[in-house]
Amino acid sequence: MVAGGQEGAGGDGVRVRPHTCDTGGRVPFYEFLIAVTIAACISMATFRHADRNGNTHATAWGIGAFLAAGIVVPIYVVQVWLRRRRHGASP
Repeated sequence: MVAGGQEGAGGDGVRVRPHTCDTGGRVPFYEFLIAVTIAACISMATFRHADRNGNTHATAWGIGAFLAAGIVVPIYVVQVWLRRRRHGASP
């Protein structure tokens, strides 16, 4: 019997490795740099659009876009679309 009581399917004493999702927690620097650059560009574009259109919370939209672009940017787009629709402004 193998230490820990884990044996292969045939009982041949082969140790079975437990399945884990651990990737070691390491991200190459260039991947990190690319991700931060993309997030910063999305954030700056969101802030610039909000600021130019008189949104009083432009900074919050920009920070939110940097931290969670996949959630905040679609919400911002829908909010702008609804506001323009309500006020009858052209795009």
